[in-house]
Amino acid sequence: MTMQRVSSLSEFEEMKRLAMERRKLQKRYIATCCGTGCTSAGSRVVVSAFNEIFSKLGLEFEVKTTGCHGFCEQGPIVIVRPEGVFYRMVKPEDVKRIVTKTIMENKIVEELLYVDPLTGKKIVHEAEIPFYKNQGRILLSCNSDLNPTDILDYISIGGYSSLAKVLSGLTPEDVIREIKKSGLRGRGGAGFRTGEKWEIARKQKEELKFIICNADEGDPGAYMDRSVLEGNPHLVIEGMLIGAYAIGASMGYVYVRNEYPLAVKNLTEAIRQAHEYGFLGKNILGSDFNFVIKINRGGGAFVCGEETALMQSVEGRPGDPRPRPPYPAEKGLWEYPTVINNVETWANVPKIIEKGADWFASYGTDGSKGTKIFSLVGKVKNTGLVEVPMGMSIGDLVYKVGGGPKNGNEIKAVQIGGPSGGCIPSELFNLPIDFESLTEAGAMMGSGGLIVMDERTCMVDVARYFLKFLKEESCGKCTPCREGIERMHEILTNITEGKGEREDIQLLEELASVVKDSSLCGLGKTSANPVLTTLRYFRNEYEAHIKNKKCPALVCKELVSYYIDPDKCVGCLLCLKNCPSEAILGENKKIHVILQDKCTKCGTCLEVCPPKVSAVLKVSGEKIVTPEKPIPVQEWKKRNQLERR
Repeated sequence: MTMQRVSSLSEFEEMKRLAMERRKLQKRYIATCCGTGCTSAGSRVVVSAFNEIFSKLGLEFEVKTTGCHGFCEQGPIVIVRPEGVFYRMVKPEDVKRIVTKTIMENKIVEELLYVDPLTGKKIVHEAEIPFYKNQGRILLSCNSDLNPTDILDYISIGGYSSLAKVLSGLTPEDVIREIKKSGLRGRGGAGFRTGEKWEIARKQKEELKFIICNADEGDPGAYMDRSVLEGNPHLVIEGMLIGAYAIGASMGYVYVRNEYPLAVKNLTEAIRQAHEYGFLGKNILGSDFNFVIKINRGGGAFVCGEETALMQSVEGRPGDPRPRPPYPAEKGLWEYPTVINNVETWANVPKIIEKGADWFASYGTDGSKGTKIFSLVGKVKNTGLVEVPMGMSIGDLVYKVGGGPKNGNEIKAVQIGGPSGGCIPSELFNLPIDFESLTEAGAMMGSGGLIVMDERTCMVDVARYFLKFLKEESCGKCTPCREGIERMHEILTNITEGKGEREDIQLLEELASVVKDSSLCGLGKTSANPVLTTLRYFRNEYEAHIKNKKCPALVCKELVSYYIDPDKCVGCLLCLKNCPSEAILGENKKIHVILQDKCTKCGTCLEVCPPKVSAVLKVSGEKIVTPEKPIPVQEWKKRNQLERR
């Protein structure tokens, strides 16, 4: 199909028909994940290898570059459509086998299949892999089958049909009513009801109104918004168009992190195509509705994820939060009514208009409808981008989707909601994932970061880590946040270094309460969550650090020591040769000794000691009796034998 501007609803229907016919002609093709994760693992080279071999063989076979498939740790991912044969960790040298065996002979390349770690079974089809099977993918369902830089591909699966439906007969009030009925709540953190926000903005008298998509995703380990923008940017654009029509806005901004080059690239191309096809600009689809979108690149300030700070940044000013009320829906960008929602919220809107509020509300719980996207990372077998129905338990997400603990260690907790989120212990893994339950437990939904932690994680150190991040990212405008976080981080650092005192726990609780109650913006008010939840659920670890000067998880460097077990040391010299601080004494076949005053506690000795020997001990809160100087192994063994007699 050639580029043509759509100037009426009837022309759009004809374009959709032709796009759907084109998709039907794509009988077999290869979908290759080219999201940021798989690209960094070499997927673009794999795509080139496919194109090269098809060209040599004279085969007309499409290689579709898609957005993130979600199962990031298994990338690069290649799926043969329509069969859904799932190949993982594909390298350029694997391409020839896939083409000759699977494409030409309809056979499976066994070595490239996913192996279920629980059953040991090789799984052929994507839909049968537990990671995917136990999700509820609505927004991400098209990511593995859609070229994000091809607007016709989006139209062929129903793209822009919701916009056409709205412009063909729904009033702005009808749209707002449907969004309210669906129960959609903001996916950016606070969970405010989307329809109510739109209604407030609609009622404002000003002629000029704005729409903003908040794609300033600053949480460590979070990449939900990035993946949606990379993999399906037109879905977000369509959601913004519908929202703009509902409130009466004529201009929109996507505030996206400059660290997301692929998301910016794909979004820029999508906006360009939407303009050329007539979905953006003046008289959209022949109506009197006008709307344009501009991209605003954020400089990486975490505080700009807060909506009032974000608007300050769009206006060209420092991204400092401002007091509320008035709320942005009343007075926002340049004092005009502004609706701000994050990427995931906007992406839900076309789905709701397409399938209805009742369909959307059938997912989730009474107070939390639909699905939620999480970046599942940490000490779990299956890491990646997941989408699950609201109300799924934390345990099901961790064990059924995530596959359970990695490396055989027992899972201790999850940290949910980003740096300002909270830590939930494994005893509460039956807790449903919804706004109310998480808030009651001291955490928050946040934008969707979920970090799994096992028994080798120190919860005091976790709180210290997130407070360090928040301390550095605080805008410093209000005293409770600026000074309170700094002081809490200082106390936590002292505790992890063995300098904690008994009154520190009470002082932390008091400081956290003050910061929570009196900070200016939402980021400051929630910054105490890592401290409050770890104190609430893991107080025993704080007490161990303070009273016993011991880190039970063997993480806090100042409270850990390394020793060489004389009963196991074989005098192989590996630890001595690799010690960067020259803190080990020893000779060949003599028991080695670590000089504690020179040891920097880097752990290199533990890493290089052969597993069959395992002579290096890592301990906390205790001292091991070892020889003061190297002793021949045989001499030590004889001495022990005499002592045992």
